[in-house]
Amino acid sequence: GPQLNAQLEGWLSQVQSTKRPARAIIAPHAGYTYCGSCAAHAYKQVDPNITRKIFILGPSHHVPLSRCALSSVDIYRTPLYDLRIDQKIYGELWKTGMFERMSLQTDEDEHSIEMHLPYTAKAMESHKDEFTIIPVLVGALSESKEQEFGKLFSKYLADPSNLFVVSSDFCHWGQRFRYSYYDESQGEIYRSIEHLDKMGMSIIEQLDPVSFSNYLKKYHNTICGRHPIGVLLNAINKLQKNGMNMSFSFLNYAQSSQCRNWQDSSVSYAAGALMVH
Repeated sequence: GPQLNAQLEGWLSQVQSTKRPARAIIAPHAGYTYCGSCAAHAYKQVDPNITRKIFILGPSHHVPLSRCALSSVDIYRTPLYDLRIDQKIYGELWKTGMFERMSLQTDEDEHSIEMHLPYTAKAMESHKDEFTIIPVLVGALSESKEQEFGKLFSKYLADPSNLFVVSSDFCHWGQRFRYSYYDESQGEIYRSIEHLDKMGMSIIEQLDPVSFSNYLKKYHNTICGRHPIGVLLNAINKLQKNGMNMSFSFLNYAQSSQCRNWQDSSVSYAAGALMVH
């Protein structure tokens, strides 16, 4: 606990809060050694004074899932303190018939939500007894399902006391990920990866779910949280049509290592925040 706390404090202390209060953040879910400093850029934008419910949307890595799933437990433990799952909101979501339950095994195996728990606890520690979390495991949704879930979550996103944490790494490059897109005009492989990721990031900043889908179809970039991101973009889209004014900006980009040849591999990380104006 103390060691983790010191690590998180160290990373957060090196970052500015320029996009506070964030209504949603996108942040990575790899080991903190790799992406802890990147994730801090997103979590620094969270305002614990107004945030009361935190929706954590993470992709499913281990089980095939065509919808979204809810946890079957009441509490997630972290080395800092326990986080309570909001059973009232879970009840509302469950009533829609759009969700399934994940087994305890699936819940324990899945790191995409888990890796956000200590950061969530840290960002909220000044109000630790005053907020709840709503973890949602997001399956391999079709575009129409992303729209449906986006519409469902849009009413929650509209509330200033809610925060959405969208869990995603960016490009997984190399033979072990069966992905080796390379645009030689960009120079070294890692530059090509950065160019590809930043193309996707700028489309996300445009808040256009259709363009993001088209980008994924064209380049097949291995963004593991593409479905949670799709759900968020569709929720934003719905609110924009109702006249809400929002902007998203990425604040940091990093790679686990710099790929220079075909034997190399890397994972990219990006951190950004959504603001409502």
